[in-house]
Amino acid sequence: MSDSTADSLHSLGPVTLDDVRGARKMLMGVARVTAMESSRHLSQLVGTPVHLKCENLQRTGSFKLRGAYVRIAGLLPEERAAGVVAASAGNHAQGVALASALLGVRATVFMPLGAPLPKISATREYGAEVRLHGQVVDETLLAAQEYAQRTGAVFIHPFDHADIIAGQGTVGLEILEQCPEARTILVGIGGGGLAAGIAVAVKSVRPDVRVVGVQAAGAAAYPPSLAAGRPVSVANPATMADGIKVGRPGDVPFGIIGELVDEVRTVSEDELSAAVLLCLERAKLVVEPAGASPVAALLSEPGAFEGPVVAVLSGGNVDPVLLERILRHGMAAQGRYLAVRLRLTDRPGALATLLGVLSVVDVNVLDVSHVRTDPRLGLTEAEVELHLETKGPAHCAEVGLALREAGYLVID
Repeated sequence: MSDSTADSLHSLGPVTLDDVRGARKMLMGVARVTAMESSRHLSQLVGTPVHLKCENLQRTGSFKLRGAYVRIAGLLPEERAAGVVAASAGNHAQGVALASALLGVRATVFMPLGAPLPKISATREYGAEVRLHGQVVDETLLAAQEYAQRTGAVFIHPFDHADIIAGQGTVGLEILEQCPEARTILVGIGGGGLAAGIAVAVKSVRPDVRVVGVQAAGAAAYPPSLAAGRPVSVANPATMADGIKVGRPGDVPFGIIGELVDEVRTVSEDELSAAVLLCLERAKLVVEPAGASPVAALLSEPGAFEGPVVAVLSGGNVDPVLLERILRHGMAAQGRYLAVRLRLTDRPGALATLLGVLSVVDVNVLDVSHVRTDPRLGLTEAEVELHLETKGPAHCAEVGLALREAGYLVID
């Protein structure tokens, strides 16, 4: 890289490499330098070394503490005295709460009425006052902004501010130090703060490294926005990955991502579920769907990325109830979870005979639902729905064949 190229990259946009380096100094002793773990399983799957940047092990369970602390630490004394306010369904809430506590600033956090109880409890435990308002984050955001106007508290945006982006960019500096041979970095994108920060840090030092953003297909505002050349809203974003469920890119990160991020990809809900399951089973890491989106991109197209690859696991705050559903969904996507509905003759011992057939093919029965009274059924018929744990697609086919050969009418 020539000196002129380095100078151009160094000064590009509202956030510079110096800003990120300054944020890193500010975060010393506050944010952890999170681990970089190699993944043998993903490396074999992709055909090149894959490393996992474990921001799910950061304080508060996500990268959000970095940007929140830098933003609040940069406030003037009179602004700190007025307190801060934020709106979030979880990760940003906890980052703002802990950062405020460390800096001695009063924090009020607005969260949706349906926010998971563990995230609400954690935010309160970090010292913030939690106010529940609205069914969706957009309503919560409006309430927080109105509170800021009414009280003078400083609104801490989750991604659309240069200080936030500089703080998140410290992840990029750590990646370059921990994996200097990296050729591709995969990072999830919601509003864009993390991807923008990493892109500034990485491209300023190593413009040859590809930075690839990943969005959930049901909440992918960046592809149409980049095509239009301006932030475009996506109506009714829908995805299990609430950490990247953002309907409109932030103005500040959008400009940086449009200039520095090489590509933005989308992944399906099935791929997100499979990625969460893989992280848990093979890497022994609890990762939320948004945090697993880079792994989902690897699963989606294993040969698409030049290695070594670094996948940023941005967070691990997942509600246990949601995690249970995700794991079942992930197992189904991999052909390891099978739901079967069939009819049999309603007589004593019929269910035991059915379970005997399943035992022969070595399948694990998770749940049985038995229906005897339904207008669709004949006088001597019963309908059974079985939830089964299998060993993969081939085993699923073997189960279906065994049931049919035993004379059962498989409906679904």
